[in-house]
Amino acid sequence: MIYGYIRVSTDKQTVANQRFEIEQFCLMNKLTIDQWIEETISGTQTPEKRLLGSLLAEVKTDDIIVCSELSRLGRNLLMVMSILNHLLLNDVKIWTIKENYRFGDDIQSKVLAFAFGLSAEIERKLISQRTKEALARKRSEGVVLGRPKGRKSKRLKLSGNEAEIRKLLSENVSKSEIARKFGVSRRTVYTYINTAHAAEKIKNNS
Repeated sequence: MIYGYIRVSTDKQTVANQRFEIEQFCLMNKLTIDQWIEETISGTQTPEKRLLGSLLAEVKTDDIIVCSELSRLGRNLLMVMSILNHLLLNDVKIWTIKENYRFGDDIQSKVLAFAFGLSAEIERKLISQRTKEALARKRSEGVVLGRPKGRKSKRLKLSGNEAEIRKLLSENVSKSEIARKFGVSRRTVYTYINTAHAAEKIKNNS
């Protein structure tokens, strides 16, 4: 099978130019495209989120994928290398028109497959290491990572209701009833009241 793969980033772009290039290439090389894959999506998206992912799962030994240029496969080197490595390890040929690349089953392509796979693995490990180092540095600086549990719900659902909550408490309305009224847990009400009380004390003592 010979596949023609076309990708544009936005619906304001047209697939016509790439399709014309591939058709002319096939005409000159006496090839016939058996199936076209055309999609409008950013190359930063992983292959699994694109039609390209289905193509990679479908192709078999000696199949050929023709595209206008390698950047159609992805927008970063790591992604392109990973895709090429997958294709070459499965003996699938990938031909590009603008760069005139002919990745296939020759020894040069096998060497490239190894290089691509090794480079991708090294890059993944470097990214992981940089992330771990950045998190460790933030922890050493005392930065609390992540959102404290319950913080968002208290701020959004109880903040600004101090006067009403004080009124309800003065009328001996239970904290469970207050929690039901505002759609939060009783624990959230307890925490909020204690926090608000502490803040009021600080304000009065300042």
